[in-house]
Amino acid sequence: MTWDQDVLLLEGLSVAPRYSLPVFAALFLTYVSILVMNVGLVLLIFTERSLRQPMYLLFCNLMLNDVFLATATVPHTLLDVFAAAAQRKISFVFCALQAFCVNFTGSTVHTVLMVMAFDRYVAICNPLRYLSIMSTRMVVKLSLAAWGTTFVLVSILLGLTLRLSRCRRHIPSQFCDNASLFQLSCEDLTVINILGLAYTVLLLSSSLLTVVLTYFKIACVCIRSRSLALNRKALHTCASHLTIYLYLLLASFVHVVLHRYPQLSEHKKVMAAVAAVLQPVLNTLIYGLQIRQIRSRVQALCCRIKRVQ
Repeated sequence: MTWDQDVLLLEGLSVAPRYSLPVFAALFLTYVSILVMNVGLVLLIFTERSLRQPMYLLFCNLMLNDVFLATATVPHTLLDVFAAAAQRKISFVFCALQAFCVNFTGSTVHTVLMVMAFDRYVAICNPLRYLSIMSTRMVVKLSLAAWGTTFVLVSILLGLTLRLSRCRRHIPSQFCDNASLFQLSCEDLTVINILGLAYTVLLLSSSLLTVVLTYFKIACVCIRSRSLALNRKALHTCASHLTIYLYLLLASFVHVVLHRYPQLSEHKKVMAAVAAVLQPVLNTLIYGLQIRQIRSRVQALCCRIKRVQ
């Protein structure tokens, strides 16, 4: 077969023909649910005056990032479910754009969670000055910093990758990312590998250090105060953030490990597909169900369904 220089072949998910329809239906319904739940929550937070609090406004960053990630990966995966292996093609330009979106959203979730950890630190350790410190202006600045930092770093990293010459057209994944792009080159990849690894270590260590320090400070305040009310508030507001962060840290670690072992490419593809849909669902369920107005509306909807039945 003669390939055009700008057309790449995606390996895609290995799905048996008899399972193609169930897999397509599951991915499609999950994707629609992600869009409806996340966009619905963002609209609810911005329309309900009582929800325009720093914690929920910062949570909007997480939801929008989840929508961005799911939209960058799931639709193209859906198109390839029924396609034969030889027909799973993608243009190099679209592949580069998808790689930027995947790496950008995958990095932004860490910086957003770092900002949310700082927000919880101020709320519990300095409650009297919380509203003055976490003003709307500060929330906007922190949000722009979280998105802007990763935008610049990912742009630099991907820019270096795109300068490499290409001698391959096969991508052993269901979507493009920076690692799959620089593996298309036959040049010496030592520098790119070191930079990519350094970026990953910097991102993960920065987020881990930020979360550990903030939660250590929170724990010290709770221990010194010996206040049941304060401890209950800390547990209520921090449990969701910590659960999501630990899941993200585990998923990132597994992804890095699997990337280093090409023989585990099938496991990597499954993990990547699961992460692309599971992370947005978890974020919405864990944080969304904490909002009293949302719980009351869900309960009202369930009661309405029961009456209809």
